[in-house]
Amino acid sequence: MRASQVPFTMPRQKTVRSSPEQADDATASFDKFDLAILRELLADSRRTLQEIGAAVNLSPTTCWSRIKRLEAEGVIKQYTVQLDRARLGYKDTVIVQLTLQSHTDETLYQFGRMLATIPEVMEAYLVSGDYDYLIRIAVKDTRDYERLLREKLYKIPGIRHSKSSFVLRVLKDSHVPLA
Repeated sequence: MRASQVPFTMPRQKTVRSSPEQADDATASFDKFDLAILRELLADSRRTLQEIGAAVNLSPTTCWSRIKRLEAEGVIKQYTVQLDRARLGYKDTVIVQLTLQSHTDETLYQFGRMLATIPEVMEAYLVSGDYDYLIRIAVKDTRDYERLLREKLYKIPGIRHSKSSFVLRVLKDSHVPLA
């Protein structure tokens, strides 16, 4: 099999690390080919370099070089698989708005550490506004959510108030916009 025919695949959940010299907030520069390659990878990162190259009108070798540069710059952070949560039994999504009693650095750090140990928590954001955190949680049903509240979320010290909303329908769930 030629190199251009080898499928472009990475191990599941492999995180591509950027170099320590790179700032987290640095913006990389791309051209139309970089953006086209990123679109192709978002659509299916298991495609071969030959397929990606044909789709973006570049050689497989040039695609590979660009992909490696995008990884090194920290634009491509990881390759992963997208799962259907409902087929795995997690039919409901709950958005939780949460306020803490204290806002010291240590409290925020400890809360974040404990929240990270709850597998049902898919995303958590420290936000501005009336609440401190916006958390997206996957649950099997309302009973499962009640269990999660009692056994996990409310066991975290320092929670003052929470407000939960069950997602009725997902209207849009997309990747980063690529112009």
